[in-house]
Amino acid sequence: MHIGNTVTLGPIWAIVLAGGDGTRLRSLTQDGAGNAIPKQFCSLSGGASLLKQTLDRARSIVEWERITTVVSAAHRQHWEQPLRILAPANLIVQPANRGTGIGILLPALRILTREPAARILILPSDHDVADELVLEASMRAALVATACHTTGVALLGMEAHYPDPELGYIVPRPEAPTCLREIHRFVEKPAMQEAQRLCEQGALWNSFIFACRAQSLIELYRARCPEIVCRLEAVCAGDYNTLDEVYRELPQVDFSRQIAAGQERYLSVLPVPRCGWTDLGTPLRLAQAAARHIKSGAGMPKASWSTPGDRINLAQRCMRGDATRDCPPQSAATQ
Repeated sequence: MHIGNTVTLGPIWAIVLAGGDGTRLRSLTQDGAGNAIPKQFCSLSGGASLLKQTLDRARSIVEWERITTVVSAAHRQHWEQPLRILAPANLIVQPANRGTGIGILLPALRILTREPAARILILPSDHDVADELVLEASMRAALVATACHTTGVALLGMEAHYPDPELGYIVPRPEAPTCLREIHRFVEKPAMQEAQRLCEQGALWNSFIFACRAQSLIELYRARCPEIVCRLEAVCAGDYNTLDEVYRELPQVDFSRQIAAGQERYLSVLPVPRCGWTDLGTPLRLAQAAARHIKSGAGMPKASWSTPGDRINLAQRCMRGDATRDCPPQSAATQ
């Protein structure tokens, strides 16, 4: 597969993370019967679901046959029909949510058993992006860079143009001669005053989008939780039907806190130009994204397939409710 015009990297895969429960937005994602629909299966402003948008984001770089999606068994009614577009082997159904760490590790191990030389693009399914072309170019650059950089894992860092205490920050080391920069440290959800200092010092928002060599990613896990890696390797190499039993004994693993933090020397960050990116993890940031869509009047294309949550327009619900009460000033929140 060709990334850019001249570089051939071999097999490129994408992992779309769609197994979260979205508890922080539960009040905005209930259907008529009062059942909460995880936000990835909902529409931001009346078009395709967030999951569909993320699959399209992955498809801009990766062929369909190499797109893997991680979902939860508890959400089957929301994903079973629309995700028939994927090969059955590329649909990873977790018996339970065990955190982002496990949600990434399981599909990465399955990819590694199929193509050991694979490079992987990891994409959460709860983001809104105003300029997809800018993000696409950065994702491609990260994939290229991991081919020759000493660290095989490159995170995408977004310019932090206003302080947000609910986001994670990446503090890079001084400018490097390549597009990738070494990471000094991570700061997870700082207090507002510290978030302000981080912005002034050039810290980046941690988008949780990253590109990696599959082998390099697994080595990060081996350094922190070798027993879990061994258990899931055995499942991937043997009887996948034993996954329920294995999951009952797995702990919650957060990728940012328990895998990445403390291993900065094995990671790098690629600064991304402003592209109108936001993580829709809180009612506040959802309100900011909704305000931008309403202000621009830009509707999103209708879904080529739908989920029950497509009927839930998060922007409308957000703007009707009180989620905007504590929003930053419009000029800062929507730059």
